[in-house]
Amino acid sequence: MDGVYALVAVVGGGALVRVVTPVADGLRWIAAGVLVGVAVQITVGAVRRYRIPQPDGRFEGSLSPARAYAALVAMTLLNPTTIIYFVAVVVGGQASIADTWPERLLFVAAAFTASASWQLLIASGGALLGRTLTGRRGRLGTALTSSAVIATLAVLTVAV
Repeated sequence: MDGVYALVAVVGGGALVRVVTPVADGLRWIAAGVLVGVAVQITVGAVRRYRIPQPDGRFEGSLSPARAYAALVAMTLLNPTTIIYFVAVVVGGQASIADTWPERLLFVAAAFTASASWQLLIASGGALLGRTLTGRRGRLGTALTSSAVIATLAVLTVAV
């Protein structure tokens, strides 16, 4: 999704600035509200799963790989830090990104590669720590921690 944002920034940046600027405050509040909703949903689900574990070791509400991927894409799309970064790049002027189309395409490829490498690092780290964190307490702890991080990001989104 970072690659998509980078592509939008280099292709339609100037037009995007005129559209986004008048509604930026409203969009920031909407993003914060969605993030708070996600944090609450994660917390409530984690507490429920902790209190009532499934007998076969599976957790109620476990996501299929496709649904987990879709959730990650949605979270990335709503990530205020990503949005603010690319809006800043666009508002700062496309000339500072790249002057030619090959340079712009390289910028998009670099944003995509950086994002993909970060996701790979997170997934690899998750696989390595998986056994430790997939127990009842580990899942509860990671869910509550992620909810706190998401809620903090929501507060920071509107405080900027």
